Amino acid sequence: MLTAVRQFFAERQYLEVETPLMSRDIVVDAYVEPYSVSVPPTDSRFFLQTSPEAFMKRLVASGSGSIFQIAHSFRDGESGRRHNPEFTMLEWYGVDTSYHDQMKIVQDLVHCVTAAVTVDGSMLPGADLLQKPFTQTTFNDAFLQTLGAEVLDLSVADIVDLTSRCLTANFSEAKPERDDLLNLMLAECIEPTLGLQTPEFLIDYPASQAALAQLNPADPRTAFRFELYADGVEICNGYQELTDAAELARRDEIQNCSRSTHGASVLPGAPRLAAAMTAGLPPCSGVALGFDRLVMVLAGLDDISHVIPFPVTRA
Repeated sequence: MLTAVRQFFAERQYLEVETPLMSRDIVVDAYVEPYSVSVPPTDSRFFLQTSPEAFMKRLVASGSGSIFQIAHSFRDGESGRRHNPEFTMLEWYGVDTSYHDQMKIVQDLVHCVTAAVTVDGSMLPGADLLQKPFTQTTFNDAFLQTLGAEVLDLSVADIVDLTSRCLTANFSEAKPERDDLLNLMLAECIEPTLGLQTPEFLIDYPASQAALAQLNPADPRTAFRFELYADGVEICNGYQELTDAAELARRDEIQNCSRSTHGASVLPGAPRLAAAMTAGLPPCSGVALGFDRLVMVLAGLDDISHVIPFPVTRA
């Protein structure tokens, strides 16, 4: 499958790159916790990268053109049937491409890579699903179809009520954040229904969950962001990339405030990425694909440890 990935991107003139696993910089995400390490001789604080995003965008800003990378990434506290603290990330950035262009590339890539693997001449169990044409559902419509409510315009109080009904628990006294509740409902109620008949893109996420994606000027409630699901499993996350360094700083502050609320440490962000964006990050769209999860779905397995030769329990 990795050989097919490299051939796929070479045919599209994406350059394969390799970037450091450790950096003083770290992309700030309220819900992703990095590992930090102390590096001699000054005992500077470095971070194991949660994805190669910051370095790859710095390369794009310096004129690399479209690029891809197969990298190991690290996330603290993420262990389970679909998570391993160290995992394989396939990440790429297409210069002068939109997030719609990248959804087409994701479909073509998955079709190409899954068709490349047979066992004794037979396709693997998940191939029938992954070879189908992909569909799209908006974030709002997914909630409407599953829970009977469009959520983009709901008040926090209404979202608390919806979450309480969805999960048969009382959330009114916890004073949770709006996005915490949306993420909880997404994980518990929506994701298990996605990508069951055909791989399915969930698109147009709330603006508050834009991360490093551009907001949609035609609908400022939403961002140019998508995720792909297959058999209820999230496979990848894609953005039409933010190129405004000032907006990056504003979002980092919001993410760090949210981290503080959750009792997590404040992160320094990625000032070198901000400098590269100020110098000029060209219009581009990027995708981060959890390669182990793709292998898992293709193999028809329900535990990521079955496709990682040395998961954390055996590392």
